[in-house]
Amino acid sequence: MVLSFLIVLSIFLIIGLSSVLQSRGTKSDYYIASSSVPASLVGLSAVATNNSGYMFIGVIGYTYATGLAAIWLMIGWIAGDYLASTIIHSRLRKATESTKEVSYSGVLSNWDGVVDLRLQRTAGLITLIFLLAYASAQLVAGSKALHVLLDWPIEAGAIVGAILVVLYCLAGGIRASIWTDAAQSVVMIIAMSIMLVVAGMSFGGIGGAVVEMREIDGFLNWFPQDLALPGLAGGFLFALSWGFAGMSVIGQPHVMVRFMTLNDSGKMLRARQWYYVWFTAFYFMATAVGMLSRIYITDPGNFDQELALPMMAAELLPPFGAGIVLAGIFAATMSTADSLVLSCSSAVTHDLLPHNIEKPWMLKLGTALITGAALAWALFNKQSVFNLVIMSWSGLASAFAPLLIARCIGMRPPSGVALFSMLVGLGVALGWRLMGWHSAVYEGMPGIIVGFVVLVAGSALFSKSERGSIGP
Repeated sequence: MVLSFLIVLSIFLIIGLSSVLQSRGTKSDYYIASSSVPASLVGLSAVATNNSGYMFIGVIGYTYATGLAAIWLMIGWIAGDYLASTIIHSRLRKATESTKEVSYSGVLSNWDGVVDLRLQRTAGLITLIFLLAYASAQLVAGSKALHVLLDWPIEAGAIVGAILVVLYCLAGGIRASIWTDAAQSVVMIIAMSIMLVVAGMSFGGIGGAVVEMREIDGFLNWFPQDLALPGLAGGFLFALSWGFAGMSVIGQPHVMVRFMTLNDSGKMLRARQWYYVWFTAFYFMATAVGMLSRIYITDPGNFDQELALPMMAAELLPPFGAGIVLAGIFAATMSTADSLVLSCSSAVTHDLLPHNIEKPWMLKLGTALITGAALAWALFNKQSVFNLVIMSWSGLASAFAPLLIARCIGMRPPSGVALFSMLVGLGVALGWRLMGWHSAVYEGMPGIIVGFVVLVAGSALFSKSERGSIGP
């Protein structure tokens, strides 16, 4: 098991380090690869970054506990993601070219070429806080897998992951991240395929697995029990809210920066094709494996449900195969952790500091410090991977998605209105989670809606006051 795991990790490390051969030594190259990445690599990198340890650990743990109703997370997430991408991705890539910005916050804040430092620094601070939390969740996911399959101390996976991320991020920046993401995408889908086939065969195929699932009370119900509204209305609202979770991808700097690296905005359709084919296949398999884990590990009260996949791998597969699955889990955590670390680094060196940093060694020092902060957070983290990822995902989406949508449909909200919308959307999402309503309705849904309403209403009021001040 250790041998196959180390072989795969070594391949990732070699790929990441080799990216230094194409490094141009500039900030633009370090953070957005000089917008020179082909469509296939953009799509595979974005899907690897999106899937993350959340898919191997969080989604499978949630599906273990919830059952068939977890399918609405998959349907809603993919549908919402796709709908948002038809409006946003190409326009964001074009804005990246016109603004010459190297960070998501920079493009979002200076969309029309007018520098808005207050908005950019606020967006950079939000990015730093929430992506650090997100990065810590990825390191925790890797730690859990190594703890179960290799019996390493729970902290070991986070430390190993942090070291690998630092090594190839320092070598080639986002280009190293994208190259390794593409390789990690392949390993991730192979690992999940192995688990789906082997686990399914252990119950005699689909028919045998369904018979077992029917024995678990409520496991094959179409919707969870704690809906906000009774009946179909509650089910529709639940599914719709997870559609907003998918739409929330446009508020994730670490994912959207992948599309900012595309070498030609006219090739965005091809990049999206790579992304959605891979994403749909992987998410379907993850949900199926999550359901199979519930009938394989029959006592949900005596273990951490987010460890279901590595526990199954250890019991069902020979050591070499279990090592491949472990490498897949670890690949998922690293493919997102490196993206998160680089986005945090750009938030500090490009968005937050009074004077932008250009020297390569200073950019790399920022990356190393950010990785250390994420590791420290991971070592002291007490939350589940699922909860930490969803909180970060919804917070970022509620802050950024309303403004990005407004920019892409031609709205030009005043700076103060844009800033207020960002803070209100974020506040609504965090308040929704604090009140405990997120189990019935994903908190990003009210956050995005309220943030967008504030933008529309604020812009209208500002325009009205301007007309009034001019007079008849």
